[in-house]
Amino acid sequence: MIKEDSITELPTILDQLSGLESTATLASRYQSNHPFPHLLFENLFNTALLESVLNEGLARSKSEWIYHNTQNIAKLGQKSAATLGEAAYQLVSFLHSAPFLYFLSEITGIWNLLPDPYMHGAGYSIIPSGAKFDAHLDANADTTTGLTRRLALLIYLNHDWSPDYGGQLELFGGGDISVNVKITPTFNTSVLMEISDRALHGITPVVAPSGRSRVSIMAYYNTAGPILSKEMGVHGSLYAPACYRQKPTLHQLIRRWLPPVLFDYIHERNHK
Repeated sequence: MIKEDSITELPTILDQLSGLESTATLASRYQSNHPFPHLLFENLFNTALLESVLNEGLARSKSEWIYHNTQNIAKLGQKSAATLGEAAYQLVSFLHSAPFLYFLSEITGIWNLLPDPYMHGAGYSIIPSGAKFDAHLDANADTTTGLTRRLALLIYLNHDWSPDYGGQLELFGGGDISVNVKITPTFNTSVLMEISDRALHGITPVVAPSGRSRVSIMAYYNTAGPILSKEMGVHGSLYAPACYRQKPTLHQLIRRWLPPVLFDYIHERNHK
């Protein structure tokens, strides 16, 4: 991929995000974190905005959800990004904006990131009491667009969530399931993580009291694939043969070949 010039100042991002360290510091931590590159943010987004995002999510009708219920997963997923409420639309628009994409690129070193405005497999997610999401690798491509998935950003929306309530995000260390990181999905906690064949993760069973569910909203970020070349059949603008072009008039031919000063002199004399 062609790397853009490094973005050293991101005032738009800094105006809307809270408690940010330098992108260089964040990048170092992202790359060094185990068991695979990821980054944890606390209170990154505007609290009032996330509160509205949560309320809109809980108010969605049954027809706006896809129900997943298999041996490995039980959850409600967002059916369509077209039905987002005002606050969720504002948040997602920001997550998909060019300044935020540059911000993510500075941290991860992945340039030319593309958002997914359709939010295939992303958006709101509700895991009800008693449900889980077994250890898995995220799909590494969006089969509807052909793009390669590179990053996932998860934003948690659960007030006063105790580790005892379960629903923790677990990051596993390769083939050794005993090496893991557990992240409690408390309100305004966000996780940025790579999507790769080593990024094994899952969600522990939700055991919150009073049948409480675990709520989050997420976004995927993609790239378009390898650098394109002529060998792959890629080309720039191709022009049709000369027979498709209009034949130049005598006036156009004269203008093309005469020096500008002489052409202007003749033109002025003819129009006196």
